[in-house]
Amino acid sequence: MSTKKDYYEILGVSRNASADEIKGIYRKLAMKYHPDRVPEEEKKEAEERFKEISEAYAVLSDSKKRGLYDQYGHAGIDSRFSTEDIFRSTDFSGFGFGGNIFEEILSGFGFDIFGGSGTRRSRKSKGEEAHYKVGVTLEDVATGVEKTIDFHRLEPCSRCKGSGAEPGSRKITCSACRGRGSVSTGMGFISLSQVCPQCRGEGEIIEKHCSSCRGEGRVEISKSVKVNIPAGVNTGSIVRLREEGNFGPGGYGDMYLHIGVKPHKIFQRAGNNLKCRVKINMVKACLGGEINVPTLNGKVKMKIPPGTQPNTVFRLRNKGVPDLRTKRMGDEFLEAEIEIPIKLSGRERNLLKELARLRKEL
Repeated sequence: MSTKKDYYEILGVSRNASADEIKGIYRKLAMKYHPDRVPEEEKKEAEERFKEISEAYAVLSDSKKRGLYDQYGHAGIDSRFSTEDIFRSTDFSGFGFGGNIFEEILSGFGFDIFGGSGTRRSRKSKGEEAHYKVGVTLEDVATGVEKTIDFHRLEPCSRCKGSGAEPGSRKITCSACRGRGSVSTGMGFISLSQVCPQCRGEGEIIEKHCSSCRGEGRVEISKSVKVNIPAGVNTGSIVRLREEGNFGPGGYGDMYLHIGVKPHKIFQRAGNNLKCRVKINMVKACLGGEINVPTLNGKVKMKIPPGTQPNTVFRLRNKGVPDLRTKRMGDEFLEAEIEIPIKLSGRERNLLKELARLRKEL
């Protein structure tokens, strides 16, 4: 009789668990029990657990092997497949990344599975991204604006040309990885390849560090760039400036400008539309007329119909702000606020009383 644990119990799933459930549980367990995520004293136990859950997943994720296991138990698997066969023939894809499930999980730790790239140096990475906040006004949003951005970034050291090595010195082969840029470790049936921590994947070590940048290969400088902020941006919009970030072995990273629109003293923004309140005196509200109303491009005249009531909303077409993508203009909506005079002259009071009598309101 087999002394192996039940694969379903190992993963903690029911026998009718779906393939997606099994994948999800395996991913959580693999992240939890990976030996590089536990204290040193727990590594041996974690390694055994990791191998155990990986073997269980290898069987239960494959419909053919799962069918044999469900019918015959471990005997149905052990008599037909070796451990190596199980892992060699099992498809571990299906997490939306187009690759092996082990690669997806372990790549977060800097590993390659089965020594896949253990003989290759790691790809040189670009420098870090830069992020800056930029404030714009609602008027800027309406037309677009050119801004000058002052910032600091890391550029190649002029003394060593970005190599980090003192001019005249040389680089020597890394003794830890022997120039491969990666080191391998065995974990049972799995061979893992990790970026060499000593040379950081370069395969070479600087013999003498540059006296200017102390081996970093880059120095901080001040820089200014002009950038066009497009019309229609909103708070949260991001403008990308290619290769304006920091320098790295693989080139410059990008800069991201995070836009914030400043509050306006008159208008509130609702998408591409603008809203505001306008004061209308009592006489024009009753008799009608024209008033000057604000827009982002200055004041314009607007007709007021007789009998305008408080909170009546008027619409000015194409007086809002443009859509960031389509450039279609929004509208401006004005809410009427009827002004009631606080002080009246004697004649004004008498005229209002006469009006009230005519309307039989006295």
